[in-house]
Amino acid sequence: EENGHQNKKLKRGVDEQDAEDQNKKSPKRKIVLLMAYSGKGYHGMQRNVGSSQFKTIEDDLVSALVQSGCIPENHGEDMKKMSFQRCARTDKGVSAAGQIVSLKVRLIDDILEKINNHLPSHIRILGLKRVTGGFNSKNKCDARTYSYMLPTFAFAHKDCDVQEEVYRLDKETLEKVNKLLACYKGTHNFHNFTSQKGPRDPSAKRYIMEIHCGEPFVRENIEFAVIRVKGQSFMMHQIRKMIGLVIAVVKGYAAESVIERSWGEEKVDVPKAPGLGLVLERVHFEKYNRRFGNDGLHEPLEWAEEEEKIAVFKEQYIYPTIINTEREEKSMANWLNTLSIHDFNSSAAGMQTDNRNSKNSSDLDGSDGCDDDSD
Repeated sequence: EENGHQNKKLKRGVDEQDAEDQNKKSPKRKIVLLMAYSGKGYHGMQRNVGSSQFKTIEDDLVSALVQSGCIPENHGEDMKKMSFQRCARTDKGVSAAGQIVSLKVRLIDDILEKINNHLPSHIRILGLKRVTGGFNSKNKCDARTYSYMLPTFAFAHKDCDVQEEVYRLDKETLEKVNKLLACYKGTHNFHNFTSQKGPRDPSAKRYIMEIHCGEPFVRENIEFAVIRVKGQSFMMHQIRKMIGLVIAVVKGYAAESVIERSWGEEKVDVPKAPGLGLVLERVHFEKYNRRFGNDGLHEPLEWAEEEEKIAVFKEQYIYPTIINTEREEKSMANWLNTLSIHDFNSSAAGMQTDNRNSKNSSDLDGSDGCDDDSD
């Protein structure tokens, strides 16, 4: 009996030694991964454990991490064990070119290649960097940049008879779009640009650093333009509503003054543009980079070397998905037809029916749930 007990102890000692040797070969370290993905067909970024009917980007990512040997299987089941954190929680159908996740992994050889081998081609890990042990990608992020790609016929005046493939945006209209977008710069109370936030809720105040619509370009016979917006953080649906209201003003459904009025306490009926076209472009870690980026141990979280890979991925997977889905499903054209039901002078009581109507049509598209409130 004593011998048997000793043998068990010896065996356990050998097993533990083997595991220890294995861990020494590939120790666990805190890293960040630079991710790009096309969000079509997914119910957003964030994993819902136990809800397999709604597939998310993280479901595929965690599966690839386990299969490649970066994390043990039980860490995939309980993501807290690997200190997993996403920088932005993109919602249904929303894509990303520069998403960042932080986690602890075993630093195995050829780690990026091995993870990507277990991922579908429309999800790629484009970069990896070591970070400080206490790094949290969501808390350490001090700004996020999104882009919104839309067909320019969205800006045609409502009284114009527009043929979608023939329409081209003129210089004056583009200038008007950018003048209106510039109104959003600075700190404003965005309670009218999300749901479940009252006008006196301090967290409804958000700081927009940059917002601009670029020069139009033609793809598949349709002219598109890209709006880029950089802010500290965004509330659920905020970007889509910011763009939706500008479209309503340019098309002549709402007065310019409605943007200014939306900062006030009064409830304003703000239309929500479709989710298709929204892309998380990049996330910013300026404070972290200043403190740790040149400490001799860590690299700054900048991705200049990966820019080309990001551009190629967008051209291969993100832009074609947006363009083809727009052509086939006409999400923008269909949404433009709902603008006439909005009453931009209505009170909160008069808006309930409109909200129900717009909810049925637009909640299917996905949203920019990307900040601390929606995580």
